[in-house]
Amino acid sequence: MSKFRKVVLTTALLAVAGFVSAQSTAYPGVGRPATLKEVAAWDIDVRPDFKGLPAGSGSVAQGQDLWEAKCAHCHGVFGESNEVFSPLIGGTTNDDIKTGNVANLKRADFPGRTTIMKVATVSTLWDYINRAMPWTAPKSLKPDEVYAVTAYLLSLADVVPENFVLSDKNMAEVQKRMPNRNGMTTQHAMWAGKEFNGTAKPDTANVACMKDCIPEAKVASMLPDYARNAHGNLADQNRLVGQQHGANTAVPENKSVPVGAASVTPVAKPAAKVADPALALLGKHNCTACHAQNTKVVGPSFNDIAKKYPGKVDYLAGKIKAGGAGGAGVWGAIPMPAQTASEADIKTIANWLAAGAAK
Repeated sequence: MSKFRKVVLTTALLAVAGFVSAQSTAYPGVGRPATLKEVAAWDIDVRPDFKGLPAGSGSVAQGQDLWEAKCAHCHGVFGESNEVFSPLIGGTTNDDIKTGNVANLKRADFPGRTTIMKVATVSTLWDYINRAMPWTAPKSLKPDEVYAVTAYLLSLADVVPENFVLSDKNMAEVQKRMPNRNGMTTQHAMWAGKEFNGTAKPDTANVACMKDCIPEAKVASMLPDYARNAHGNLADQNRLVGQQHGANTAVPENKSVPVGAASVTPVAKPAAKVADPALALLGKHNCTACHAQNTKVVGPSFNDIAKKYPGKVDYLAGKIKAGGAGGAGVWGAIPMPAQTASEADIKTIANWLAAGAAK
């Protein structure tokens, strides 16, 4: 065998050994080491120095269209809505853009603090929108769409003009116009270390007394029967180590099997009342993000809808599929986004509403 072939064979054997080693774990039942591809899929954060920012661009005009379709139903057309969440826009001035400090943050009589008043870096806006928005479908926006939505949001605060195109190439320049860019400080010693605040001393020196302690409250919860096993046995979906093991939802409340027997799913007695399949679909398609059973959230309650449209299955199915227009609409100014569920699922929900929305 030639020297070259020996080297190749030795390298291959070492690679195989390394792969086997990488697959082993000191914690049986916990899982396996993540692959580089899997790590890359999670490593999507964008830092204030713009490291991690993907290439792309989006205009204010494109962002307005996306905003009205996917964001306005929670935040208002101009980011001013206070009905669901605190307003995003408002409270900043052109002087704030010049100084980098929002004057209204120092006013005790100012009615409320908006997001654009507090946030110091434009990367924070981009990163949060990219990871968490829209609320009903996080991570569904493409990079160019995130640039566009961010550009529209910044235009509402006069940080960028209406004809602006935001991109990874010019975001550093936009940062220089953020109203509160100089409002963030590390001089609070929340993290010990001279690299943060010039001193290694933290801002507190508390000592736990460990006496005369009040009794610790016992916090408990339960799942209603109709939802108890809606997503499969929770005990089978949790790791075998750690604090959270998951309730055995395959059996009735207070009859779960001991921890460690999660993979054994006992057969529960048939329930006297079978839950309507529409109840599971409401959670599956994020209907409960904007609607509740008895109270108004973003949109009307399911009970109110059922009372207004008894028996009108086709009408309800059409409204669920197409969404609402907002403005001077039937239920208020905030529009409802179109639903992408299957025709069968939409019809099931519509039948449930038309029949009275019973739980």
